[in-house]
Amino acid sequence: MSAVPRTSAAPRIPLLIGGKLMQSQTTEWRDVINPATQEIIAQVPFATKEELDLAVANSKEAFKTWREASQGTRMRVMLNLQKLVRDNTAALAKSISLEHGKTLPDAEGEVGRGLEVIEHACSIASLQLGEYAENAASGIDVYTLIQPLGVVAGITAFNFPIMLPCFMFPLAIATGNTFILKPSEQDPSSSLMLAKLALEAGFPPGVLNVVHGGPDIANALCDHPDIKAISFIGSTHVGTQIYHRASKAGKRCQAMMGAKNHCVILPDADREVALNQLVGAAFGAAGQRCMATSVAVLVGEARNWLPDFVERAKKLKVNVGSDRQADLGPLVSTNAKKRVEGLIAKGIEEGAELLLDGRDLTVSGYEKGNFVGPTVFSGVKANMTVYTEEIFGPVLCVVGVDTLEDAVEFINANPNGNGVALFTQDGGAARYFQHNVDVGQVGINIPIPVPVAWFSFTGSRGSKLGDSGPNGKQAVNFWTQTKTITARWSAHASGVNTTISMK
Repeated sequence: MSAVPRTSAAPRIPLLIGGKLMQSQTTEWRDVINPATQEIIAQVPFATKEELDLAVANSKEAFKTWREASQGTRMRVMLNLQKLVRDNTAALAKSISLEHGKTLPDAEGEVGRGLEVIEHACSIASLQLGEYAENAASGIDVYTLIQPLGVVAGITAFNFPIMLPCFMFPLAIATGNTFILKPSEQDPSSSLMLAKLALEAGFPPGVLNVVHGGPDIANALCDHPDIKAISFIGSTHVGTQIYHRASKAGKRCQAMMGAKNHCVILPDADREVALNQLVGAAFGAAGQRCMATSVAVLVGEARNWLPDFVERAKKLKVNVGSDRQADLGPLVSTNAKKRVEGLIAKGIEEGAELLLDGRDLTVSGYEKGNFVGPTVFSGVKANMTVYTEEIFGPVLCVVGVDTLEDAVEFINANPNGNGVALFTQDGGAARYFQHNVDVGQVGINIPIPVPVAWFSFTGSRGSKLGDSGPNGKQAVNFWTQTKTITARWSAHASGVNTTISMK
């Protein structure tokens, strides 16, 4: 949905600039829709260029003092933030579920994964250590300083409005930067709630700003001369544009983008575990995860397990996200539902066998909701649209192959490399798989291999642009620059030396 003039009486979502909530002066607003009811629950502003410039100016000014704050000070505000997020998990999850549609248990899990990153940022005193070598040459010491970049920014997708900002600003700010967040305009309230908790935790004014908007604001962040680095998580189409635009402007940029995640099941796998895990990974959050399993590769006799899998998928409960017994809620928008159902129709047209059809699903009391039920295709080929496109809905494509080697070859031919999983009880097969599969994040008997926050998120190939990913050591390196000092302190002059030797 494009930006529209403000006509609704729904509450207006503010900007957060310089430590204060402020109403935008824009004339362009977007409705924030409850995906289960189509009710307009808020309106989000498409901020003006002047408002973005004000946010950057506040961040730039705040950086002058925040970069000088001790590591202990930065650590303590992160400790405060992790407690506040923990204490407010229920409220954050409710906001996510209302605007995104995911179930409350899933939303609570998202808050927990975001909390992991904040907790990791509490270790900044050890994460930001430099190196020191005494007498690297005679009487000469060499050491490094790990320093912040300045004003940095993050642009996040709709599917994780708490976790994705946490993949960005906690480590960026803990290392001494100031940060501008542009959350998704589809579900911005929980991201703003998180930023307000950061203020309560002791983030000084201007250290974390929130500016809402669409492509114009994203482009302006890329172009602004005072912003030093951009982190993006979202679609391949937008991510590619953001990365090249930011790079052209001389900024650091990391772009985590689209995926086509595979799950390989060998016939020696624990059948119950593998099938149950695959059901959850394929259909949880209505498939709206960048790490969702969208392709099952069944090897050899494991192909015979497909009818059992379909029966399990049929038993999943689809309902509004506030129903704690629901397994999946609605898709985020009517456009998302239309796109997913169109791709299902395309799969049938191109010859895939539809074993389970989630279209035309009605939930009692929520007849206007964007619901699509679990959908399963078999006989999928690599050239079919349901395989080449990232569907981002509860649709699983099933492929059958004869050997593990065939499975690896099939996966490596796909242009994306975000995540992959293998279910087996054979250690040798697992070692072969993890060594040979060309994918950034590998799960062994784990269907969604998102690493814990102190390890880096390491998608590869078409799923990632930039040398480093969020979280872990890579994130610390991304948000900082290294300054190397070579020093000699001598009581006596050593005479003239015209060589480069330091012996």
